[in-house]
Amino acid sequence: MNNIFGRFALAFKDKAIVKRIVYTVVGLVIFRLLAAIPIPGVDTLALERMLSGNQFFGLLNIFSGGGLSNLSLVMLGVGPYITGSIIMQLLTMMVPSLKAMQQEDGEAGRARISQYSRILSIPLSFIQAFGFIKLLQSQQVLSALGGFDLLTNILVITAGSVLLMWIGELITEFGIGNGVSLIIFAGIVAVIPAQFGQLFTAYDPSQIPLYIGFIIIALLVIAGVVMVNEAERPVPVTYARQVKGGKTYGGVSTYIPLRLNQAGVIPIIFALSILLFPQMILNFMSRSANATLANIGTVGFDLFNNQLIYGVSYFILVVLFTYFYTAVTFDPKQMSENLQKSGAFLSGIRPGEHTTTFIERIVTRITLVGALFLGIVAVLPLIFQAFTGTRSMAIGGTALLIVVSVVLDLVKKIDAQVSMREY
Repeated sequence: MNNIFGRFALAFKDKAIVKRIVYTVVGLVIFRLLAAIPIPGVDTLALERMLSGNQFFGLLNIFSGGGLSNLSLVMLGVGPYITGSIIMQLLTMMVPSLKAMQQEDGEAGRARISQYSRILSIPLSFIQAFGFIKLLQSQQVLSALGGFDLLTNILVITAGSVLLMWIGELITEFGIGNGVSLIIFAGIVAVIPAQFGQLFTAYDPSQIPLYIGFIIIALLVIAGVVMVNEAERPVPVTYARQVKGGKTYGGVSTYIPLRLNQAGVIPIIFALSILLFPQMILNFMSRSANATLANIGTVGFDLFNNQLIYGVSYFILVVLFTYFYTAVTFDPKQMSENLQKSGAFLSGIRPGEHTTTFIERIVTRITLVGALFLGIVAVLPLIFQAFTGTRSMAIGGTALLIVVSVVLDLVKKIDAQVSMREY
C-alpha cells in the first residue's frame, strides 16, 4: 500500500504525467457537461419511470456512461464506436486482406483499421439515434416530432456520439488509460451519490440482511477482480550462451508472465453491446404498426427479458469475447518467433512450432479460468436478484465489475508512466 502511494506521489511530481492526468480529467469533465444537456421535448417524469422499471434501459444507461438518464446530447455514449470496433475486429478475423493489413503493415495497418471503425460508427450512430427516438416517442418520453425536428435530433445525437468517441480517442492518446473505458467509468461514478441518496431515502430496517449480503458480495467481487487481473502464469525462458569478442553473453534464465485475464473489462463491454443493441431493435419493432413486426419484436424482447435466457446469453458472450479478444491481442506464433530470434528457448521445448503450440496450450487453459470468472461475476447479480427480487442489484454488479477493472488498469498505466520516467 505504501508503495502505491509512493508511486502516485512520484507521478504528481513529474510534469509530463501531471499534464496527462489533467488532460484526462478535462476530457471527462467535458463529457459530464455534455451529459447534462438534454435534447428538446423530454418528459423527465416519464423518463424516470422508464429507467427505474426496466433492466434493459438501466443497463443501457450504464453503457452510455450515464448520458441516457436525462436524454442528453451524448445519450448513445460510446456504444456505436464499440459496436463498430467489434464489427471491424470480426471482419479482420474473416477477411484475408484486412488480416494481412493488421499483421504485415504493423502500426500503420492497425491505425487504418481503427479509422475504419470510427467511420463505421457514424452510420451506426445514425441508425441507433433514429430507432431510439422512435422508441422513446412510443413510451411518451419524447413529444411527437415533425420531419425536420426528427432529422435535427438524429443529427444532434449522432454528432454527440461522434464527439464523445473523439474525446475518448484523445484521452487514450494524450491522457492516461483507455478513453472509452474511462468515459463509461465516469458515467457510473457520477450516479453513485444519487443512488446512495435513494438508498437512504428508502431505508427499511427489514432489508438490513439484504444490504449486508450485497456489501459482502461487492467486497468479494472487488477482491476477485483484483486477484484475477493480477494473476500471472510464469513461463520459464532460458537464453542460449553466446561468445562474442571473447566475452560470454546469455546463459541466464528468466520467465514470461502470461496474465490470467489479458482482456480486462473489454469482454464485459462487448457482451453488453451485443445484448443491448438487439433489445433496442426488438423493443422498437414491438411498437410497430405492422402486426407481424410487432409480434416478432414482442416475442424477441420477452425472450431477452427472461432472466434465465438473458443470464445464459450474457455468460456465454462474456466467455466467448474473452477468448476472442485474447486471440486478437496475443499472438503465440509471434512470441515464439521473437524468442527464437533473440536466442531464447523454453525449457524442454523445441523452438519454432513446438514452442508456439506449447504457448497456445497454456494461454487457452489460463484464459478459460479468466473467462469463467468474468462470466460468473457478470451473472452473479442476476442470481442475487432472482433470490431477492431487487432489480438494482443486477445493474450495480455490472457497474462494479467495470469500475474495479478500469481503476486497476488506470493504476497500472500511471505506474508504467512513472517507471518509464525513472528509466
